[in-house]
Amino acid sequence: MSKIMAVNAGSSSIKFQLLEMPEEKVIASGTVEKIGSVDGSGKPLNGIVTLKYNGKKEETNPVIPTHAEGVQLVLDALIDKQILKSLDEINGVGHRIVQGGEYFKDSTLVDGPDGVVVKKIAELADLAPLHNPAHIVGIKAFYKALPNVPEVVVFDTVFHQTMPEEAYMYAIPYEWYTKYGIRKYGAHGTSHKYVSQRAAELIGKPLEDTNVIVCHLGNGASISAVEGGKCKDTSMGLTPLEGIPMGTRTGNIDPTVVSYICNKEGKTADEVVTILNKKSGYLGLSGRSNDARDVTEGMNNGDHRCKLTFDVQAKRVADYVASYWLYLGGKVDVIAFTAGMGENLKHLRKKIVDRLAPLGVKLDEKLNDTFSDERIISTPDSKIQVWIIPTNEEVMIARDTVRVANVK
Repeated sequence: MSKIMAVNAGSSSIKFQLLEMPEEKVIASGTVEKIGSVDGSGKPLNGIVTLKYNGKKEETNPVIPTHAEGVQLVLDALIDKQILKSLDEINGVGHRIVQGGEYFKDSTLVDGPDGVVVKKIAELADLAPLHNPAHIVGIKAFYKALPNVPEVVVFDTVFHQTMPEEAYMYAIPYEWYTKYGIRKYGAHGTSHKYVSQRAAELIGKPLEDTNVIVCHLGNGASISAVEGGKCKDTSMGLTPLEGIPMGTRTGNIDPTVVSYICNKEGKTADEVVTILNKKSGYLGLSGRSNDARDVTEGMNNGDHRCKLTFDVQAKRVADYVASYWLYLGGKVDVIAFTAGMGENLKHLRKKIVDRLAPLGVKLDEKLNDTFSDERIISTPDSKIQVWIIPTNEEVMIARDTVRVANVK
C-alpha cells in the first residue's frame, strides 16, 4: 500500500485528496477556495479552507492571496491535525496540469523542480495563464517539502487528443498551426474523462457504446462531447479563454474587441487579454464577484446584473450542448453536470435544461432541488438522461501517479 497526494490546482482553488492506493481509499481531502478573490472594487475577499478527515469536516476563512499560501495551508493541516505524523509518509504526488500542448501525450514523471518537464510547463503558460503558473507553484512547493518523493504531472489536454482535425483546427493561415501549434487543445480533460466513464457505469452501458455531453461548470468551465469514451469536441481552445463564460474569463467574443479596446483606452494587446482572463466573466458582468455563490446572492436580492450573468451563462451552455447533440448524430445518452456550479447550483441547471426542451430533455424539479451526490435529475420520459456526477479528478491523478512513478 502507498499514500498518494493528488493535487488539483485550479485558477482560484486547490483541491486535494490523500489516498491509500491501490484501494483508492481517501484518508483526507480538502479544498482551498477563492484564492485571490476580490470584489468589484478590488478589495480582497476571505477564502474558504475545508478539510475532511476521520468523519470530520472543518472550515476556516483566511484571506489567501496566492496559490503558494494555499499549498502551505494544506501541508500544515495534514501535520497539525495528525492526519500524518510526517510528510515523509507520502509516497508520491500527482499534479493536474491544464496545458500540455504538443509536448506531452501522456502523464509524465517530473525530473525535479527546475527540470525539463517544469520548464516545458512554464513555456506553455501563455496557453493557460491562470493555471500553468499555479501548477508550477504546487510542484515546487511539494518538492521543497518532499524532495525525495516522486511527482507526476497529469495533463488535461491528453484526453482531448482524440478530437478530429475538423474539431481542433481553426480557420487561420495554416502555417500558424505548423509553425506555432495554434489549434484547439481543450482543458479539464481529467474531469471529462472521469465523468464520462462514470456516466456509462451509472446507466449500465459499455463505455464504447455510450455518448455523453459533460458540462464541467466551475470557476473555470468547459463542455465536451464524448463518443464511446473518446473526446470528439470540447469548448476550450488554444487556451482556457475560449468557450463559455467563467469566473473571470469571457469565453467566446469577437477577437476585434481586443484591438478596439486597445485603441479606445490606449492599452496593449497583452493588457486587454489579461482583462479578458482575469476581470471578465462573472466578475465583469455582475460587477460583484467571480464566485457564483456571491453572484447567486446578488440575483436573489434583485440585482439585475447578477441575474443577467446566469442568463448569459445558461444560454451559452445550452448552445454548446445542442450543437454537440448534433455533432454526436442526435445520439446522446447522458448530459452530465459536474464541478462546483454544476453540482451545487440548482437554479443554473434548471435554466440550462429548460432551454434544452426542444431536444426532449425534461427536468425533474424535485430531484434537481434535492441535495445529494450522484443522482439523476431528469424525468423518466426525458429523451436524454440528465445526471449530476461529482467529478473525481484526484482519483484519476492518483491512478496515473502510481502507474507512471511505479509506486508500490
